[in-house]
Amino acid sequence: MNLTGPFSQILPLSGLPVKGALRDEQLSVITNGGIVTDNGKIIAIADFTTLQQQYPQSNITHINTPAVLLPGFIDCHTHICFDGTRSRDYAMRIAGKSYLEIARAGGGIWDSVTKTRTATIDTLTKNTVARANRHLQEGVTTIEVKSGYGLNLEDEIKMLQAIRLAGLQTKATLIPTCLAAHMRPKDFEGTEETYLNWVINVLLPEVKDLTQRIDIFIEETAFSAAQALPFLQQAKALGFAATVHADQFTCGGAIVAVEAGAVSADHLEASDINSVAGLAAADIVAVVLPGASLGLGMHYAPARKLLDAGACVAIASDWNPGSAPMGDLLLQAAVMSAAEKLSAAEVFAGLTYRAAKALQLTHTGQLATGFDADMQMYPCDDYRDILYYQGKMKPSGVWKNGELL
Repeated sequence: MNLTGPFSQILPLSGLPVKGALRDEQLSVITNGGIVTDNGKIIAIADFTTLQQQYPQSNITHINTPAVLLPGFIDCHTHICFDGTRSRDYAMRIAGKSYLEIARAGGGIWDSVTKTRTATIDTLTKNTVARANRHLQEGVTTIEVKSGYGLNLEDEIKMLQAIRLAGLQTKATLIPTCLAAHMRPKDFEGTEETYLNWVINVLLPEVKDLTQRIDIFIEETAFSAAQALPFLQQAKALGFAATVHADQFTCGGAIVAVEAGAVSADHLEASDINSVAGLAAADIVAVVLPGASLGLGMHYAPARKLLDAGACVAIASDWNPGSAPMGDLLLQAAVMSAAEKLSAAEVFAGLTYRAAKALQLTHTGQLATGFDADMQMYPCDDYRDILYYQGKMKPSGVWKNGELL
């Protein structure tokens, strides 16, 4: 049993509403606090001196400098299993080319598909581990990872196997998602509907032991709302939890996600008032992706409107080789918070327990008794400093399952 502290402040992020707006005054802040952990779980959290008296036999790790303790962040939307870069795409984008123009010039998702298909499973595993470990150093202890750059049976399985192998080689928890419905591959002979039927009938039965989650991109360059709804319903009938790339450039995907009973609707930059209302009324997580907005030079998802309407809003990085290559979750969240006028409480909730809900995780994202001891500390004495430095302040310590990394 281990007692760690005293921390200048501990933000447990427990006991807060899952949906809707949050004020900083709602945060529970434990000053001069300590945390007791054992076998990777949190046993107690309270005043450090009190815990010393209650757990006199515990091993004590003294924190002798100013420090603020938070739950580990959860990045609930990434594409970190890939090979190659799309720097050519980015150069074209900042020179004024549109998403469609870049795709027609041989860039876009298909460029990453070509490079990832060529890569070996060892290369993809190594790449994924390296990106996961960088995230871990920056306080992200749980990471969702999508396939979707294979788009055929062999290479989608290869990607999901690489994600599984990477999960055995990093301390971070990796949650795999099958995104075979990223786009209809250029070398597939048939319509979008035929391809989605192939995913349902051929691919998904082959990957059930590698993932329990599926995703689909609803957009003019991918699949329509009418095509996506039956796909999601059939995938759920097979036992998969569903998430959706929704409303990135055009509206309509979020409503499909709600109708299909998806766990989350992600992107939402183009969501209109009806989409916002639908997301707020449903038991679904609205996942906003500021990294994609920064990478594409476009407006943010309407996080403020979503929260004020009563939605559950999580914040994820969308780390991918095309539209969101930065992968710095805290920086992205901090910058978006200034633009969207999000409170510190709303940002930290969106990076922790609300992001956990998007992945259907019930044992992480809070510092509370019985939860995983996934934690991070920052070298300051006031939690407000963390967002104030807009991502430049990084954790001075990260724990995964109670182990200081």
